[in-house]
Amino acid sequence: MRASGILLPVFSLPSKYGIGCFSQEAYDFVDFLAEAGQTYWQVLPMGPTSYGDSPYQSFSTFAGNQYFVDLDTLIEKGWLTRKEADKVDWGTDPARIDYEKLYKNRQKIFLKAYHRSKIEEDKDYRSFVKENAFWLEDYALFRAIKDSYHGKSFMEWDDALRLHKKSALKQFAQDPKNADQMGCCKFVQYLFYAQWKALKQYANEKGIRIVGDIPIYVAFDSADTWSEPKLFQLDSKGFPTGVAGCPPDYFAKTGQLWGNPLYDWDYHKKTGYEWWIRRMDHCFRLYDVLRIDHFRGFDEYYNVPYGDKTAEFGHWEKGPGYDLFAAMKKKLGDRQIIAEDLGFMTPSVRKLVKKTGYPNMKILEFAFDSNEDNDYLPQNFDRNCVVYTGTHDNDTAVGWFTQLQKKDQAFAKKYMNIKSGKHIAWDLIRLGMASVADTTIIPMQDYLELDNSARINVPSTLGNNWNWRMKAGVYTKALAERIRDLTETYGRGRK
Repeated sequence: MRASGILLPVFSLPSKYGIGCFSQEAYDFVDFLAEAGQTYWQVLPMGPTSYGDSPYQSFSTFAGNQYFVDLDTLIEKGWLTRKEADKVDWGTDPARIDYEKLYKNRQKIFLKAYHRSKIEEDKDYRSFVKENAFWLEDYALFRAIKDSYHGKSFMEWDDALRLHKKSALKQFAQDPKNADQMGCCKFVQYLFYAQWKALKQYANEKGIRIVGDIPIYVAFDSADTWSEPKLFQLDSKGFPTGVAGCPPDYFAKTGQLWGNPLYDWDYHKKTGYEWWIRRMDHCFRLYDVLRIDHFRGFDEYYNVPYGDKTAEFGHWEKGPGYDLFAAMKKKLGDRQIIAEDLGFMTPSVRKLVKKTGYPNMKILEFAFDSNEDNDYLPQNFDRNCVVYTGTHDNDTAVGWFTQLQKKDQAFAKKYMNIKSGKHIAWDLIRLGMASVADTTIIPMQDYLELDNSARINVPSTLGNNWNWRMKAGVYTKALAERIRDLTETYGRGRK
């Protein structure tokens, strides 16, 4: 079935408290999607962000981002006052997220709400804690210990805590202050999951399906690595023997050094991929469709020597291949997955994607290099793919076109039969909508015709990423009608 959707991270929604969250604005955006005739809302990973603020580097693969919890709901319950929430400095620029201020101020607010909530008496909360104990206990411990070490990596903790010794963890948890921090952490996770469940249900009732996104890897400084080191390629002291990244490519001349620990795939295979199946099952409780980032890493993964400053000198190693997905299908059945297969594609990667049956991704911003054999030109698509103008790692369509070489600009205009490129974002959107691809997903910035000041991320850079926020009131009824008209013109309207 032909369909379309919009890509917008939760953090990019407008709200009163410094970052997009599960507030009324999120419900308003769902209404906008429905009015625009869309089928999908694609989000970025929703885990708690760590160093660099990237959603692809999270403190936990199972936990939710505490910044997304709506404070107005806590005010309605009487756990906070409006004055307490409003007097906090959440940042001065409504178009940018100030993560430092969020980090310093959110926890104080949550502790106040936790102490007033008497949440331990709530049967739904107790059920949540019990059902999620397999990750929640370690995550609460991890965050409380990290706070006691002023945010330092777990590799800098005392050995007994760093090595997850039960006696040391028990002693730590018995301290009233630490127990309070752990209790608040569980409380916030309960709020995250309850609020997201309500928002997702609202979206589904409106006919909107949620496309989630998970990184293939977990962060090194995470509850996952700390609590289950056997899952990863670590030495006897707990340091990685190699780390994840990708070689030099379109995005980065020296490659991308991600620094994530690499999986011990032999161990995973021996367990029947139990951890991965648990992870995917958890994700499909959150999302209707799941995009897996860096899908080619399941075929072959890039191993960069630990300690290298760039990713130039890594090497490729074999991943689990189809064996992992066969095990997942056996346990979880057929699920909707999008394979992010961007970058250099080998025959074995193409074979793996085809064997899984998952749709792959096509990026229109990659199409115009004057090469008719380019895989990203629409005449080379097949139906089983998802076409984007760009992703979170690309410039906006407007920003991309202004920086395109003159010969490639000329080719793009000739290909799309346009003269000026003045409305290149909508021209590119129309090209994707008209394509044979079953699914088209467009970043919201392109519908708004925003320049590169609205770019989400520049790979391999730090300091000015993941902080763009959409202005309040820009997703108007007129814009919804324009999107709906285009959607229906190319047979992607919801039935």
